[in-house]
Amino acid sequence: MTITPEPTRRLRSALFVDFDNVYIGLARLDPQAAEAFATDPGHWLSELGQGSDVDGDLTRRFLVRACYLNPSVYSRFRPNFTRAGFKVVDCPSLTQQGKSSADINLVLDAVDALAATTRYDEFVIVSADADFTPLAQRCRADDRRVTIITASPAASAYRSVADTVIGADQLADLVTQTASTFDAEPAVEPADPGPADPAPLDAGPADAAEPVGAAPEAAAPEAAAPEAAVAATRGGTRRATRPATTPKDSPADDAPAPATGPRTTSRARVAERVVDEAEARARRAVRRAVRTADAPLPLGAAAQVAQTADPSLAASQWAGAGGFTAWLGRALPDLDVSTRPPGHVWDPQRFGEADLPGAVADTAPNELQRQVIAVTDTPGLSQAQYRVLLKSLASDVAEHPFDRVATSRRVHEACQQSGAKVGRSTVNFVISGVLYTGLSLDGTPTPEQVARAWSDNVIGLCRGARMELTNGDAAAIRAWVGGGLAAA
Repeated sequence: MTITPEPTRRLRSALFVDFDNVYIGLARLDPQAAEAFATDPGHWLSELGQGSDVDGDLTRRFLVRACYLNPSVYSRFRPNFTRAGFKVVDCPSLTQQGKSSADINLVLDAVDALAATTRYDEFVIVSADADFTPLAQRCRADDRRVTIITASPAASAYRSVADTVIGADQLADLVTQTASTFDAEPAVEPADPGPADPAPLDAGPADAAEPVGAAPEAAAPEAAAPEAAVAATRGGTRRATRPATTPKDSPADDAPAPATGPRTTSRARVAERVVDEAEARARRAVRRAVRTADAPLPLGAAAQVAQTADPSLAASQWAGAGGFTAWLGRALPDLDVSTRPPGHVWDPQRFGEADLPGAVADTAPNELQRQVIAVTDTPGLSQAQYRVLLKSLASDVAEHPFDRVATSRRVHEACQQSGAKVGRSTVNFVISGVLYTGLSLDGTPTPEQVARAWSDNVIGLCRGARMELTNGDAAAIRAWVGGGLAAA
């Protein structure tokens, strides 16, 4: 049978772009992405206009499109944004330090939008500037969705206020590729109906004949009897299959059918369709949550997503599987699961076991390290693992031209070959941090220079998170995240 698609939500969105912040951040990470962002805003605006989140498919109608830029530096990009339907607000430098008025202009316009007669469902803030945290909190307090798009490292407190966060690597991919970052679910193809049984004469619309697909997959041993008649496909669609037919020479062929057979069968089919569609919604919701998460998703959070989509799952012992983890392995076999407390599920195309919290350190972190990890999201590698990662990065850019995606892949492979459990997302995080300090990876920086830049970035994140660091604390952090390569 074909699953009825969930209705697509249409969000009325207000978009506010801190151009200087985004362009500078992207230029450090990927100059090609920065130019694509600045010269073709219509492309990435279209990409943001549709996608998915944990609540289902969505489309965005950007009723407000505002871009704030310093005309003395970036006026050449004004026509591109004007053509894409943006209101471009000039924010020239007003101080000797060169700071523009973009922040205050953006906040004033956003607050006006909150009070407008038109109710905007979502506020999209395109900036990594944590000064916008109070604005995001204000929008959230007014029951509006908040999406934050950053082009450089952003404070944890700022990101935690948002409903959705698009990081620097995702943004770079979004503006340079045609595949939307928000697409979290593969397209659901309708089942091939094939030959069908005639519907009973007294059947209503819901009693239409079941389609017969290819031979059903073997049911999971722990599945309940009704579940055994439903075969799972990798795309998330569930296809109802009828029982195998009785051979013609079987005595059962001559047995009279019960008088209530057709009506009973049609009712059972209706009930099966209801259960099947509800569970399919749960699978889609969990897949979306996993694929849009910026880290492996805790099992508890994933279970909550599934139960919200299908409240009957817990009462049915997770469709006969006996528990959420077993149901997850049966319903979404393409996802990886770790039951090590607190347990996580992740998309193996994006993460690995090395990306699990606490999975990568070969020594227990001390109190200072635990605080740094908690408030800045700095990867919890050991000093030895950081040494391998930083040396591998320096070695790679000395041998190959720097390319954000290719360099990240090669460095990750080099770490694995060296026996260091370093995840791909960790490599991306470190590369972004090094670039954000201004160190160019297009030359041939030494391991010591790379370590010093990365250490400076982590210390900057700590101070941005209002950690009070003594000189000794800063030296200890530098020795730790610099892998012993960075001088204090």
